Amino acid sequence: MADTEVAGTPGVAGVATVGTHPESAAPTAVPTVLEVLRRLDSGPRGLTEAQAEERLARLGENTVPARREASWPRLFVRSLRDPFTAVLGCLGLVSAAVFAWGTALVILFLVVVSCALRASGEHRADRSMAGLRELVATTATVLRRADDEDVAPAAREVPVSELVPGDVVRLGPGDLVPADVRLLRASGLTLHQAALTGESAPAGKNAADVPEALNVPTGSVGGLFEQPQLCFQGSSVASGSATAIVTATGAHTRFATAHGGGTGTGGGTGTGGGTGRPEASAFDRSVQGISWILIRFMLLTPPLVLMANAALRGRGLETLPFAVAVAVGLTPEMLPVLVTTCLARGASTLARAHGVIVKRLPVLHDVGAVDVLCLDKTGTLTQDRPIVHRALGPDGQDDPEVLHWAAVNAWWTLQLADLPEPDALDEAILDAADEDELMAYDGTAAIPFDPARRLATAVIRTPAPGRLGVHTLVVKGDVEAVSERCALAEDERIRLRGLAARQAESGLRVLAVATAERPARTRPYTPADERGLTFRGLVTLRDALAPTAADALNVLTDQGVTVKVLTGDHPGTAARACRDLGIPVAEDALLTADRIDGLTDAELAALARRTTVFARCTPEHKARITTVLRTAGHTVGFLGDGVNDLPALRAADVGIAPRDAADVVREGADVVLAEKDLTSIAHAIGAGRHAGGNIATYLRATLSSNLGNVIAMLCAGLLLPFLPMLPAQVLLQNLCFDAAQLAFAYDRPDPSVLRRPTVLRPRDLLRFITGFGVLNAVADLATFGALALALHGPGTGDDEAAFHSGWFTENLLTQALVMLLLRIGRRGAEGRGPGPVAWAAAALAAIGLLLPPSPLGPLLGLTPLPAVYYLLLAAVLALYAVGLLAARTRYERRRARRGTSW
Repeated sequence: MADTEVAGTPGVAGVATVGTHPESAAPTAVPTVLEVLRRLDSGPRGLTEAQAEERLARLGENTVPARREASWPRLFVRSLRDPFTAVLGCLGLVSAAVFAWGTALVILFLVVVSCALRASGEHRADRSMAGLRELVATTATVLRRADDEDVAPAAREVPVSELVPGDVVRLGPGDLVPADVRLLRASGLTLHQAALTGESAPAGKNAADVPEALNVPTGSVGGLFEQPQLCFQGSSVASGSATAIVTATGAHTRFATAHGGGTGTGGGTGTGGGTGRPEASAFDRSVQGISWILIRFMLLTPPLVLMANAALRGRGLETLPFAVAVAVGLTPEMLPVLVTTCLARGASTLARAHGVIVKRLPVLHDVGAVDVLCLDKTGTLTQDRPIVHRALGPDGQDDPEVLHWAAVNAWWTLQLADLPEPDALDEAILDAADEDELMAYDGTAAIPFDPARRLATAVIRTPAPGRLGVHTLVVKGDVEAVSERCALAEDERIRLRGLAARQAESGLRVLAVATAERPARTRPYTPADERGLTFRGLVTLRDALAPTAADALNVLTDQGVTVKVLTGDHPGTAARACRDLGIPVAEDALLTADRIDGLTDAELAALARRTTVFARCTPEHKARITTVLRTAGHTVGFLGDGVNDLPALRAADVGIAPRDAADVVREGADVVLAEKDLTSIAHAIGAGRHAGGNIATYLRATLSSNLGNVIAMLCAGLLLPFLPMLPAQVLLQNLCFDAAQLAFAYDRPDPSVLRRPTVLRPRDLLRFITGFGVLNAVADLATFGALALALHGPGTGDDEAAFHSGWFTENLLTQALVMLLLRIGRRGAEGRGPGPVAWAAAALAAIGLLLPPSPLGPLLGLTPLPAVYYLLLAAVLALYAVGLLAARTRYERRRARRGTSW
């Protein structure tokens, strides 16, 4: 094949289609070695220097696409697209159009402060993510020839960026795989693929051509990573050595394809690389819903005020500034500032105290709204290592001698086979054994573990009288492979395999141990000597539980979060880990991937509600389950760390990744954890609920109070021969209330708020503010009556100024009551001292009482009030407080029955 064909397809040739195009789902056979060499126009001796240079110039360097960080000005401009910020901006323009310069300047100031706070918080998060791109090798050992075809190839180190498809590279222990490769030769090769698959156990690899075993869907990432002939950029060599041919480089590797992303099916607006997510986040959807409710109110209010005053009072456009002031009065101007402050404080605390980076501030609210958390088992519920569970003799009873022989095998294989470190299973066995007993033998030879044989053999000698001429072979490995080499009757072999199968079904890993004695000899031992063995027994191992997982799961349960395990592991292994941690897994709460494939989305959604463990999942299964849960109305968080987790990470409302996850996964996640620890997620959810609870309290308080004021103003405008409040007074009142409400950002919500997801539901909020707003309007109208009684006595001054003063005072006092009484749940105030909200409410009340009789009062059109008014006002406020408490209690009971959040 000519080089032109090599350049004609992404990643170079048919091999590149394996693992390069996740959107394709058509089954295809992984090419044989001969097919790969032909398609790449290469050979076992590699490329010539001229060929390599030509391909490098044509195909580009072997580098992962860089992610461009957004600058602070870009983040600031992006913040202006926030729906509510846009509403405020429109109100500011309208205010300027009617020459209400004070209102326009205040609104502009709030918009600038909000955008600056948000841009600063996200810029800090971006800087915290910098420098985390360490998963790609820097040099590689490659075979290159001079231009003379007859010259033998020479191995030399070249920068990884200079690798091209068709290069032949050598891999050894500790090497990072520099590109996507197809093995030509391999000896005892195992790879760490955690950066790609999230699985901690090394995967065995070999170069054999077995076409009938290689038919996998091209889109099946999990199937590709399991193929023994294929190795991918981002993995590293755990043991063994290999020679491989490069099949894809640069932007066409599986690693870079995932980096470029866009395979998700939904979710929020993450900051990761690629095209991002098409759907708005839960927080963005909520804010948009609330914004549209307010826009409708604000569009209706000025025309109603103008028409009512024109029809009933004969007033014209002179009431336009008042109408605009009323519309502004309905608007929670501090919402962008308060939301940004709440979220920034929570994100800052998480980063400082718990090492949790929230990459976009609105994501913190979505974290607080999470009610379903999907995660893998390995590294989250369990540690990345196994531990010995039991040692069983052939009769199925405990036999410590079996563990002893298994440890002898592990120790001397490690010592004699020149392995850099024991694998995870051997390390667990050695940790459980007595090291002194292992020193009682002399090791003479070892046949290391081979993925094809599925066992390892150590040859030892016992330095004791009468044993010097005897060698003992200790064999450990797969039950079927070991039992085949034992001198056993067929029925006995079947019985032992059944015993092992029962252990495996209960979620345990099982190793078989056998021994044989041979006359001492000097010639090397080979696999042919692994015959006629005596079966010693079984060693079972289970995953070590993460030390903090059980406590973190209890916290998540208290927070109302349902945990669902999505894993590629055996269903028994996953179910056992869950049960060991106290997660109940009923028989019908475990679903395997083969059943998922036959279900419609509606059927899967019904099963997903009661399913705890989804086993044997491919990346596509994880993404589909996540999407179905979101479609069913849940706010879903997904914790993943491998490239195969990217589709599900992008499909979730909140994508979560640990700091040591694959580079592309960290960049695609919304939240990055210092450690893969559920405790950090519980802290993040608590911080999100804290911020969300304060935001919801602010919205309840300010919108119900503002709506009540607007209704009262409309009524007063129709009943009174003068404006019920001057525009300057409306603006001052709003400024005082807005400044006081900033205290909500520093409040500590009631513990009941932290026990359920904080979701801002526009319809629920509309019902709340309508009910409490009408109650507030009734209090305002009762104040009109109190003013009428007080102002018709002797010594009362100008009715208009006194009315403005009385209503100004009453408004600030009722708003102070709203701040106090709508911020906590039942019994929430017990044992608490005055907090920031209480002090802010007191300051608001003091302004309302002291400003009218102060020297500043006349400048604002306010005047002192008669003493009788304060007595009548106290009665109105007492009745209003009783009404607020009764309405709130009724609302809370209804909310508790529905199990919904504010």
